Amino acid sequence: MSRNRLYQLAELGQSVWLDYISRSMLESGRLKKMIDQGLRGMTSNPSIFNNAIGQTTEYDDRIIKFKNAGKSIFEIYDELTCADIQQACDEFRPVYEATNKLDGYVSLEINPKLANKLEEQITEGVRLFRKVDRPNVMIKVPATGEGFAVIEELIAQAVNVNVTLIFSMEQYRRTVRAYFQGLHRLSRKTDDLSHVRSVASVFVSRIDAVVDKLIEERLTKEMDEKKKEKFKLLRGKAAVANCRNIFEEFKNLFSGDEFAKLFDYKANEQRVLWGSTSTKNPEYSDIKYVTELIVKPTVNTIPEKTLLAFMDHGQAKEAFNDEAADAREIIESLRSSGINVDRICAQLLKDGVSAFEDAFEELMASVERKAAQLVLDK
Repeated sequence: MSRNRLYQLAELGQSVWLDYISRSMLESGRLKKMIDQGLRGMTSNPSIFNNAIGQTTEYDDRIIKFKNAGKSIFEIYDELTCADIQQACDEFRPVYEATNKLDGYVSLEINPKLANKLEEQITEGVRLFRKVDRPNVMIKVPATGEGFAVIEELIAQAVNVNVTLIFSMEQYRRTVRAYFQGLHRLSRKTDDLSHVRSVASVFVSRIDAVVDKLIEERLTKEMDEKKKEKFKLLRGKAAVANCRNIFEEFKNLFSGDEFAKLFDYKANEQRVLWGSTSTKNPEYSDIKYVTELIVKPTVNTIPEKTLLAFMDHGQAKEAFNDEAADAREIIESLRSSGINVDRICAQLLKDGVSAFEDAFEELMASVERKAAQLVLDK
C-alpha cells in the first residue's frame, strides 16, 4: 500500500481506521505494517470475530487450552476477543500517544444480546473496559433507546465509547445529548475531561441499498419520463446526503454554548465516524463511501478490501464542497416521492441490532463446536 494516501487524509483532518481484526493480522506483523503506513485505529464487531474465530484455525490451540481449563463457551469467547483487542491496543499505542489521544483506538462491542437491557449493558461495558485495561480501547454501544442511557453512564465513568448503529438524525442528536450529559456528570468529579474520547458511528451504505431498491421499484411503475429521470438522478445519493446533514448537525452542536461550557473542562469533540463504507452496488465506485465522505474532523472505518482499493486508486480530496442545502433537498425529494429516509433508518436500526445478535449467536455456536471437536480430536 502507498504510504501517502492515508497520511494525506490525516492532513486533511480525517483518520482512517480498519474495520477488521484477526489473530494472524496481529501475529504476522501485517497490522504493524499498516500502522506504519498511516492506519490510525481499528474497529471490531461480532461478525468480524465470527469470521476470524469460526472460519479459521488461528484460535484452535487456545480454545483447547481454555476448554480444558473448565471455562464456559462465553468465557472462551471473552478471553479470545479481549486478548486480540489488548494486543491491537498495544500496537496502536504509539499512534495514541503521537496524536495526543485523538487516534489509536480499538473498539470492542458489548454482547449484542444485551442491547435492550440497560443495567446489564452498563455492567458489561465497565467490565470490558477494565478487563482490556488499555487507555485506547473504546467500548461499542448501539444507539438504541436503552443505549443512550448506557452511553451517558459509561462516559460519566470515564469509559471511552464508540456509539454504533447510528442511521438517523434523531439517533445522532440523542447520541450527542447522552455524550454531553455524561460529560456534565463527570465534570462534577474532575476539571479535566481530556482523557475521555468518543465517536459517533454513522452507518452509510445500507441506506443506499434500501433506497435504490425502492427507486427501482418506482421506475418500473412510473410512466412519466420526466419523473423517471428525476428518480434516476436520486440513485446512490441518499446515504451521503444523510451523512452530510448529520455532519452539519455535528458542527452546530459542537459550536454551541453547551459544548463551550464543557470545553472549559478540556472536553473533546465527539467525532463523527463513517461506518459500513464498503460499496454494496457493483455499479458504483468501489471506494464511493470513502471519497464522498472525506471531511474534517471525522473518522472512516474501512474494511480491508475497500481500504486497499482506496490506496490503489483513491484521491485524498475534501468532499463536502457543495452547499449543505443540496443534501437536504435530496432527502426532501425522496420524501416527496414517497421514500421516507427516517423510516428506512428506523428499520435499518432494528435490522442492525438483530444482525449483530445473530452474528453473536453464530459466533458462540462456532466456539462451542470447535471446543467440542478439538477436545475430541485431541
